[in-house]
Amino acid sequence: MLDILLPQIANGLVLGFLYVLIAVGLSIIFGLLGVVNFAHGAFFALGAYFALSLYQWFGWPAVILAPFIVGGLGMAVEFLLIRRLYGKEPLIGLILTFALSLLIEALVRLVWGAGGHPFSPPPFLAGIVEYGPILITKYRLAVLVVTMALLVGLWLFLNHTPFGRILRAGSRDAEMVGMLGINLPRVLTGVFGLGCFLAGCAGVLAAPLWTITPSMAAGAIMPAFVIVTIGGLGSYLGAIVAGLLVGIVTALTIQFMPEASAAAMYVLMAVILLVRPRGLFGERWERFE
Repeated sequence: MLDILLPQIANGLVLGFLYVLIAVGLSIIFGLLGVVNFAHGAFFALGAYFALSLYQWFGWPAVILAPFIVGGLGMAVEFLLIRRLYGKEPLIGLILTFALSLLIEALVRLVWGAGGHPFSPPPFLAGIVEYGPILITKYRLAVLVVTMALLVGLWLFLNHTPFGRILRAGSRDAEMVGMLGINLPRVLTGVFGLGCFLAGCAGVLAAPLWTITPSMAAGAIMPAFVIVTIGGLGSYLGAIVAGLLVGIVTALTIQFMPEASAAAMYVLMAVILLVRPRGLFGERWERFE
């Protein structure tokens, strides 16, 4: 039994950490900007497509640029579109970002085509690592290490840099941050770019695991919303714990009850919300209540 269970848990952790990267970016954007970014999955897909093109044009070293391009694109979108939503009805933001996600998907189909694109891992990450009963591919192990490093780096950035402190303060009281003389519009542009950068990182890492298709955005955005809901609004720790829970539950359900795998995370969310309506680590946020 352990021979089946442990590899599935390891695969679930890899999937969970990818979900965490997407969900943390979504949570940061919602926490500070108050915008439900329905286009977040589209930025995730763009990360995968940019990685594919950079690899075809320049080789593997250039792939690392893909998340930065996605982050820069996100900053341009915030400057041109999103900042006009601040202070308006949340429904308007939801409609605009939903339309943006459809636009990005249409552009992806126009540029890269509607078919799937296989994307193999780098040759040096081919093969399998065996540790006792655990069998895991080298690439999945690398994804685990890279996502953990990114999350630790993000935690250090948020807690030990001046810009990170401004982000955390602004997520609680944006008006107070503006009154302190801080250029809030520039901060908000940076936040949106940071969230999109994390989605782009997840897209690049997921590209060799998932077939790259225009619809991969939909496969990322719903788990991200579920994770943010389970973890609690704006909670960094909550997003991590919820992402790992969703990843492991999904992987185990695929192994033991594949027909229920699509519904497993929603059942998990329903059970947790019945016990903790604000999510596992949710707090009372004055600006949303």
